[in-house]
Amino acid sequence: MTDVFRDVPEFFEVELGEALAARTETLSTFRELGPPDLCHVVKSSGKTGQKDIGSYHYVSGVDASSSASLAAYINSLTYTLEDNSTWFAKSNAWKVRSGCYCCFNAFSRVDVRVDVKIPGGVHAKVIDLRGEQHECTAEIWQETYLSALLRAILYADDPNYRLVGFRKLDPITTREGELRFLQAAEALFFKGWQLGSDPEIQVASVVSNHLSAGVMKYFGDSFRFDIAANLFEKLYAKDNEVASLLAQCYIGMNEEVKAIQIIASALKETPQSFTLLHVQCDFLRSKGKYDWALKLAREAVNCAPSEFVTWAKLTEVYIDLGMYESALLTLNSCPMFTYNERDLHRMPPPARTHLPVKAFITETGIIDDDELNKEGADAADVALARLPAPNLRGTFAKAYALLARLVSQIGWDELLKSRSAVFVMEEEYRMQKAVVDIRTSLEEAEGEEHEAEHTPHSGEDDAASTRAIRSRPSSPHARTTSEAESDEWQQDDEAKAAAQQPDAETNGVHHDDAEPEDEEVDLATPTPELDKPEMAASPTTNGDAHAGENVEASTAASVEHTEGFSFSNKRLCERWLDNLFMVLYEDLRVWTIFRAEVAHFKTQHVAYRKTGKEWEILGDLGVRLHHKEEAKEAYQRCLESRFSSKAWTRLLEIYADESDLQKTLNAAIRLAAYQHRWYMETVYPSEVAKQLFKLGQTYGHDKISFTLLSMGLPQPIQNIMKGYTKYGETFKVEGHDF
Repeated sequence: MTDVFRDVPEFFEVELGEALAARTETLSTFRELGPPDLCHVVKSSGKTGQKDIGSYHYVSGVDASSSASLAAYINSLTYTLEDNSTWFAKSNAWKVRSGCYCCFNAFSRVDVRVDVKIPGGVHAKVIDLRGEQHECTAEIWQETYLSALLRAILYADDPNYRLVGFRKLDPITTREGELRFLQAAEALFFKGWQLGSDPEIQVASVVSNHLSAGVMKYFGDSFRFDIAANLFEKLYAKDNEVASLLAQCYIGMNEEVKAIQIIASALKETPQSFTLLHVQCDFLRSKGKYDWALKLAREAVNCAPSEFVTWAKLTEVYIDLGMYESALLTLNSCPMFTYNERDLHRMPPPARTHLPVKAFITETGIIDDDELNKEGADAADVALARLPAPNLRGTFAKAYALLARLVSQIGWDELLKSRSAVFVMEEEYRMQKAVVDIRTSLEEAEGEEHEAEHTPHSGEDDAASTRAIRSRPSSPHARTTSEAESDEWQQDDEAKAAAQQPDAETNGVHHDDAEPEDEEVDLATPTPELDKPEMAASPTTNGDAHAGENVEASTAASVEHTEGFSFSNKRLCERWLDNLFMVLYEDLRVWTIFRAEVAHFKTQHVAYRKTGKEWEILGDLGVRLHHKEEAKEAYQRCLESRFSSKAWTRLLEIYADESDLQKTLNAAIRLAAYQHRWYMETVYPSEVAKQLFKLGQTYGHDKISFTLLSMGLPQPIQNIMKGYTKYGETFKVEGHDF
């Protein structure tokens, strides 16, 4: 026997037990759902003088409801040690001497650990953030069980949560297991806010947290909203906020009338719930009632002005209505949050790593190992590889998506026009500041001249006094207005009406919306607007030449009008939004060059060549910029030269949306094989299962099964694909009976 497991990833320690010590040290850094489960084992060879070795791997989907179930997983590993001995030469067998399974309880912020001695007993303990030990209770076990399930559900296909050597198993395999999940979710539902929420949510609530998101994802991806609705109906009786989740389930079940009745009833009790308003707003948008949706989106902003999602929803509605300038102003008002990475703990560098490839993956040849090794090897052009947009996370990624949607509808030139119409441009600010400085210096010179003229000669006293009284009200008043407006521009950037002054910001958006015709008339002539500061400087010279009082009065009025016209309806663009414009510009520049090159090569009848990595980046770029067909073509070209799980995942979704059965199954087969290659043995929830169940609603699971059978797949691959239809049959997914 060797010292490695068969088909199980392993990291071998330098010092025995260092992985457990590292996990204990980082417990206090976990903020939300916590890290994946850690399974640590100690192996002994039985030889005298040979040290025991420690190894570990990450795992999810193991039943964490009791110490017995976790001990059973460690015990199952003892049967996976590889046996390389021969009949004529028995080697000293390596055996698993002990193990420790670590599972983070995200509710109580403790680590539950089960120590297993083989042979021997099982001991469960709780490690708190200070490293102290406590006894396990029934409540702790229930919280730990639900925490492990939510991690397995929410991080099944999360691209930000991919670890090397992360083994993923099916979290729920029977109807009884699903019932136990529902019971635990019901018991702990009102503690769900303790788990945190998506990065777009500022403050986790009863309905906006990882627990509610996990329930909706688990039942939503298989389109079994009826079971989730049964759960939320019980909880709705305790808290009206749950009506938003219940209404989403009814809409998913095509019971829209019942959903709206529930929302209307709940809004009478809790009119300040922005989640209820958003569900109703999305329903109205799906029916094309954008004017009605706008009122609800505005009300949601008033109810939760510090939340990013309320401002983002209002921006989406403005885009639906074609009110692009208001959309930009609203997007500029969004409160942005720093993105926190997923909970992971840093491990010390391992002595060695064992990442075995399952035999059937190599034998079937569906995924060539050379292709897997080549996946990260081929180079990409620097301009493509350094695009900043793929690195955006959280609220910034969502804001970029809104900006990209805006430019896809009106184009880059129109977007720039709208931007200059609603935001103060740097050149405008510089010109305005120059005019104010010139006016100030001229007024100071005029004041000095006036003091010189104010001599004790009695014959000139009356004239001097009259001239001073008549000339002063104009210039100082204009200067005060300019200073006040300048302060207002600076304060607008710092005050950030989204969080500090919601009413003022909302009123500003409403004002732009209430008088769109007037605004369009004013902003339709940007060139005169830029010229007006220059015009305001010349009448001041006339004033300096002692022009008549009527001319000075008209000059003052002209100056006041110029300053008010330039900036009264404009805001300072937030720094982050200005950066997003540059990010979008880079994407559009690269995309435009790419499409121009393609067109040129086509006219020359020459093949256009890129590396596989470059085609993948271009496909992602096309998706970001809403060029679906071009993105689809780029992903297909990528797969001609290399294997790419990202390209297959994107194409799987595109083919499923197009109801292309053959191509969807082809993509699903390769993705399923790829996932098993990297120890992701989860049938559901997964992206493959979601898209297959989407097709099953149209074609039925029987046709999917027969089509797979007709493709002549190797038996191990056929067995993998059967797992999806078997899940559908077990849990009565729509389409399982035809």
